[in-house]
Amino acid sequence: MANSAQARKRAIQNQKRRLHNASLRSRMRTYVKQVLRAVREGDQEKAKAAFHSAESIIDKTATKGVIHRNAAARTKSRLSARVKAMGQISA
Repeated sequence: MANSAQARKRAIQNQKRRLHNASLRSRMRTYVKQVLRAVREGDQEKAKAAFHSAESIIDKTATKGVIHRNAAARTKSRLSARVKAMGQISA
């Protein structure tokens, strides 16, 4: 347990930040799952729309420092590849 007032305050701040970051990370994962679900269903228009939304959320999450910017780029790249592959298969 924190002994000084300063350490107690930092512990409270860290807890608040942890919860906030967890909610941002969860929101990002939800958007990623929506893209993957649309790809699985084979709905290309829905997948493109979901990817566009997910891309924005992923960038915001990386900007806030919740995930690393390279992790964000990797996630977007993999999602983009899946959405593009749908167009090649159905064409």
